[in-house]
Amino acid sequence: MLRKIGLRKIGLRKIGLRNIGLLLIAMLWVSAAAAEGFTVVDTKGKKHHLQNYKGKWVLVNFWATWCPPCLEEMPDLQKLHETRKDLVVIGIAMDYKDPSYVISFADDLLVTFPIVLGDQEIAAQFGRINGLPTTYLYSPQGKLAAKNVGALTRQAVERYIDQWHASSKSPAQK
Repeated sequence: MLRKIGLRKIGLRKIGLRNIGLLLIAMLWVSAAAAEGFTVVDTKGKKHHLQNYKGKWVLVNFWATWCPPCLEEMPDLQKLHETRKDLVVIGIAMDYKDPSYVISFADDLLVTFPIVLGDQEIAAQFGRINGLPTTYLYSPQGKLAAKNVGALTRQAVERYIDQWHASSKSPAQK
């Protein structure tokens, strides 16, 4: 399930003032990285800039060929790519040895959304990747709306988008 980006309550007494300062610097750095958007190049040589997708949702999924939950969610991501005209799906393959294997693997899964061969530099544009799969969802305004670590379903993404649309309508529109 997707969760909104937000801060958890932190026990300030346990952390200490020095660590609070470090935490704030880290949060600002991550926020700045997310605020700038991203630029990636897929396996076909096409550049993808977050700013070029204004007006559409953008789902960026970090995955690996050896990751069972990643493979479970691939058909749902493909279905979203095929059916949602308001959503762009970009897959970023991580932790691989042979780029041609990743491309062949994605082809065998009948994946038609863009695949990027990821590395730590590419991942740093998004923030910390705590595990695979990790999915970032950007709103049509280009703002980070949600992050999910773990397998994701088409229904969860669609439900999140529908709830976001419902909550963003003005009282006169409801």
